[in-house]
Amino acid sequence: MGQSYSCHKISGGKVQGEILFSQDGLCFYLVDPKTGVVIEKEHCLYGKSIAGKIIVFPYGKGSSVVQADGMYQMKMTGMSPAGMIVENADTTLAASAIILEAPMVNKAATEFYRDVSDGTRVELDAENGVITLL
Repeated sequence: MGQSYSCHKISGGKVQGEILFSQDGLCFYLVDPKTGVVIEKEHCLYGKSIAGKIIVFPYGKGSSVVQADGMYQMKMTGMSPAGMIVENADTTLAASAIILEAPMVNKAATEFYRDVSDGTRVELDAENGVITLL
């Protein structure tokens, strides 16, 4: 195992996957649940799949119903992100992740953002608040 970074558990779980960064907030309702592809036209990840990725994004967008439904639809089709690292987790986003048992953390160490880029494989241990490079 490689370098480790601290983070703060929102919703537990332990997953491995590739990192995918988003500069834009994410509305899970604007992701195609059949493919995991972001369909929000102005989004920086438009046309890219978040399925199976550990997605790093600044905040969630949309009402509680929209966020929870979007996450639920993706979970039902197996197209959910493996895990989520969010900078500013609002109550809606956090509650949706907890209800759907989706690993989510916030407060990742500053060095994480400096050292890690798209495609880096990591293990996200949300339960213990650790992100480890693989």
